[in-house]
Amino acid sequence: MKVINFAEQNSVINKFMAELRDKNYQRNRLTFRHNVERIGEMMAYEISKSLEYKPKTVKTPLGQLDIPLFKEEDMVIATVLRAGLPFHQGFLNVFDGADNAFVSAFRMYLNREHTEVGVHTEYIATPSVKGKTLLLVDPMLATGGSLAAAIEALLQAGKPKTIHVCCVIAAPEGIEVVKAALPEGSTIWCAAIDEGMNEQKYIVPGFGDCGDLCYGEKLQSFRKIADKNR
Repeated sequence: MKVINFAEQNSVINKFMAELRDKNYQRNRLTFRHNVERIGEMMAYEISKSLEYKPKTVKTPLGQLDIPLFKEEDMVIATVLRAGLPFHQGFLNVFDGADNAFVSAFRMYLNREHTEVGVHTEYIATPSVKGKTLLLVDPMLATGGSLAAAIEALLQAGKPKTIHVCCVIAAPEGIEVVKAALPEGSTIWCAAIDEGMNEQKYIVPGFGDCGDLCYGEKLQSFRKIADKNR
């Protein structure tokens, strides 16, 4: 199983990552979402180099030629709501003919100190992934619980030909959890792999809560609110 870390080589992704991490840039949600989206586009381009291509004859006004193409209809782009939406859009900008899937899997703190985390999967909408290239894109890979739950849910819709897990920032602990959930031949793509997590299970140095920075702060979870109202 491959783990690819774009931070190991210099590219323009450095600029976008620096802005994502900078607490002053984070005040502008539009800029933050846009950078997440652009990293998705660049990662999609790199993944496109690993796909299978077959020549297709294209007619021009002056003749014809064969161009190697991959079948976008054989691809499913899946994301974990809500933080994954701008990242997902970056991939969809490149693979605009792909099918799409969405998983609602969110973390819930299990104790008052917010040091124990559980994951709840509540909703999934997906086409069949049988025999397809599955891209599971989620900007944050911290504990790995949400992505592992998403993988389990998506595999109920068939066995993909191959799986690519894509994230902006990952923690080493989360990578190991996701590795255990993935079949052989899968690849994990990261714009950066940080040093680890703090007691609240946030990636350090990271850049904070991606969903909140994209869309505004949230209450802990709908289920927790519902339980209080019973």
